[in-house]
Amino acid sequence: MSLPQIFAILAMLLHAAGIVAAMHAVMNTRTSQGAFAWVLGLTLLPYVTLVPYLYLGRSHFSGYVTLHRAHRQRLMDADMRGEDLGVPEPCTKYAALARMVGNNFHPGQQLELLIDGEAAFEAMFAAIARAEQCVLMQFFIFHDDNLGRRMQQALLERAAAGVQVFVLFDGIGSHALPRHYVETLRKGGVAIFPFATQRRSNRFQLNFRNHRKIVVVDGWLGFVGGLNVGDEYLGLKPPLAPWRDTHLQLSGPAVLDLQRSFAVDWHWVTGDLPPMLPARPAQGSVHTLIAATGPADPQETCSLFFTVAINAARRRLWLTTPYFVPDQAVISALRLAVMRGVDVRVLIPSRPDHHTVFLASTLHVYDAINAGIHIYRYQPGFVHQKVILIDDDTTSIGSMNLDDRSFRLNFEIAALNVDQAFAGDVERMLVEDFSRAVEVTRDEYRKAPYLRRLAMHVARLFDPIL
Repeated sequence: MSLPQIFAILAMLLHAAGIVAAMHAVMNTRTSQGAFAWVLGLTLLPYVTLVPYLYLGRSHFSGYVTLHRAHRQRLMDADMRGEDLGVPEPCTKYAALARMVGNNFHPGQQLELLIDGEAAFEAMFAAIARAEQCVLMQFFIFHDDNLGRRMQQALLERAAAGVQVFVLFDGIGSHALPRHYVETLRKGGVAIFPFATQRRSNRFQLNFRNHRKIVVVDGWLGFVGGLNVGDEYLGLKPPLAPWRDTHLQLSGPAVLDLQRSFAVDWHWVTGDLPPMLPARPAQGSVHTLIAATGPADPQETCSLFFTVAINAARRRLWLTTPYFVPDQAVISALRLAVMRGVDVRVLIPSRPDHHTVFLASTLHVYDAINAGIHIYRYQPGFVHQKVILIDDDTTSIGSMNLDDRSFRLNFEIAALNVDQAFAGDVERMLVEDFSRAVEVTRDEYRKAPYLRRLAMHVARLFDPIL
C-alpha cells in the first residue's frame, strides 16, 4: 500500500470518528451554540478538533449528579440547616435566588473585606494559627512555591497540635503540584485529596473543575473569594503582576453553609463527612446568602445567579471579572439594566492570561459598549477579582467568573451580602480600582488590524468551552 493511500485511509477514519463525535456532541452538549460549534469543527476539521473534544467535549455526567444531590439531601436531613428563616425584608428581591440555591439569607453576619492577596492570606494564616478543633480548606490551585510552602507548614503545625485538617484541591487546576507536597501533608496528619467528578482518573476530562475557594476555621470563621494558593496571587510573578484580587472573611450562621458546601464535595471524594461544627452567633448587621453553584445542579445556577443580580439593580451595577464572555441571558440582562437607566460598569484586565479568552472577550466588549455598557481595563496589572456591587446595599464576592466555564462547567461559590455599610466598603474599593483603569472605546476593536479582528471572531466561536 502506497503512502498516499495510507494517508487517505487515515483521513477517512478521522472524518468518520469526527462524525461519531459530532453525534455525541449533538446529544450531550448543554447549549445549542456549543453543540453547533463542536459539530462544525468535528465534521469539517476533525484533525484539529477531535483531540480537544476528548478533553473538553463532555458536558453531562450522571453518577456524580445522583450522589451529589443525595449528599446534599443527607446533610439537610441531618437537621444541620437550622430553622428556615425565610427571606428577610431587605433581601426579598433575591428570593428566587435563595430558593434556587436552597440556602437562607442569614442575618447578623460580621464581614471583613480583604482587598488584596496580602490582606487575605495574613487573615487566613492568623485564623489557622488560632484553630483549636478543625480546619476545612478548598482551593482550585495550590502551588509548591513560597506561599504554598508557608500554607503547608501552617497546616502541619495545626495537625501536630491535634487539630483536624481537611484539604481539597482540584486535580486539573493543581496539575503542577508535586506529589511530595501532598505526601508531606498526609504524613503530617493532614487529610488531603484531589477533587474529581469521577473517582476513576480520566486524563481526558478537563471539564467539571472545582473552582471554589473555601476556608473554615473551627466552624465559625470563614473565607471565600477569588484567591488561590500561589505566589502570583500576592503579585510576585510578572508579567501579570501586580495581581488584583479580593477575598471575604465572614463570621456568623452563614459559615455553616460554607461547611456544608465543603462537606458535599468531601463526601463525594472520600465517602466520609468532615466535622460539622456549629457556627457562633455574630453581632453584625449583614444578611448573607451562600450560593454554591455547579453543573450537578438541576438548573444552570451560576448564569441565573448573575441574571438575578443584574435584574435587581435599579441605580448602579458595578462588577469586576477577569473574563468577560457573557452568555445570552447575562448580556441581555446587562442591556436591560442600561435601558432602566442603571449605571453599568465592568472592570476587566488590560493584559491576557489566556489569549483565546482575551480575544473573545475583546469582541464581547465591543458589543457591550454598543449597548451602552461602560467597560474599563485595569492598568497596573492583572485583575482576577470577582466582585459585584448592586445599588447601595448589595455585594457579591466569590469565585464566579463571567464566562461559560463558570456558568455551566465549574463548581463555584459566592457570598451575596445585603448591608449598606459593607456595600460602602466595597464601593470605596471599586472607586479606587476604577480610578486605575481606562475606559474602553469602540476604537479598540475598530482600529485593530484586520487579522486580529478576524481572530476575535474565530475565538468567539469557542465561547461555550472558554
